[in-house]
Amino acid sequence: MTTLFQQFSPTVIKQQWFSNVRGDVLSGLVVALALIPEAIAFSIIAGVDPQIGLYASFCIAVIISFVGGRPAMISAATGAMALVLAGLVRDHGLQYMLAATLLTGVLQIIAGWLKLGSLMRFVARAVVIGFVNALAILIFMAQLPELQNTTWHTYALVVAGLAIIYLFPYVPVIGKIIPSPLVTIIALTLFTLWQGIDVRTVGDMGQLPDTLPVFLLPDIPLNLDTLWIILPYSFSLAAVGLLESLMTATIVDEMTETDSDKNRECKGQGIANIITDFCGLFERYFESDSDGCISCSDDYGLYRHL
Repeated sequence: MTTLFQQFSPTVIKQQWFSNVRGDVLSGLVVALALIPEAIAFSIIAGVDPQIGLYASFCIAVIISFVGGRPAMISAATGAMALVLAGLVRDHGLQYMLAATLLTGVLQIIAGWLKLGSLMRFVARAVVIGFVNALAILIFMAQLPELQNTTWHTYALVVAGLAIIYLFPYVPVIGKIIPSPLVTIIALTLFTLWQGIDVRTVGDMGQLPDTLPVFLLPDIPLNLDTLWIILPYSFSLAAVGLLESLMTATIVDEMTETDSDKNRECKGQGIANIITDFCGLFERYFESDSDGCISCSDDYGLYRHL
């Protein structure tokens, strides 16, 4: 483990950022493509503009790579966080959501300073297994609406995609160099364009942003009434977010046979949320889709901060 400042030493920079550039870039590309539709979908669940979710996924993923405590774990969207935010946005609006996220970041930093992340070593393995199984169920259920009221082309593409993902790694040489999910995305996209197949695309879910986020502060009254409104949501967001993050970090620890700094991860999540919040975005975590990205990390070497 390294501290926040030690990770910028020449030795650590070389090891954690440039020791496997090809594997990190290819795996990162797969994760980025996979997160775009999820960021849009969970933004809709939370009741905010999909552009906010896309900006947030970008900002937090970049920031957490510098201040987080677990390489190979990407922070992005989850349904649990979106559901908590949905009630706040519906009842009080976007500005209160930004304030709640700001307070959430502060609470997460405090949790790191209090070393609450160290308590994860007392979590039983059965709990971790149950957590992973629950994630798999949630991911499956989240995809079910995409299979309703659709044509047979969609089912055919799903089958073809699964076949490529699981069979491509057996191709000599190249199968271990290029991530099979990346091959799947490129191959099926080109095929649908070539054949002119009418299937739902990311563009049908929301408009992609064409500008950069701007710095802003929540435009709300600074009084106790505001605090009592956002405090319950902030505690819920901090607790759920850290639980998901630390549980996923534990899973990655086991897969990579390495240790991670859970307390630093707590503080890193808080710092990332605060910085992202000042850009007018909201809190996001990766854990709802962690199984897919962790699998890609395990196969193609996404174990570093790059």
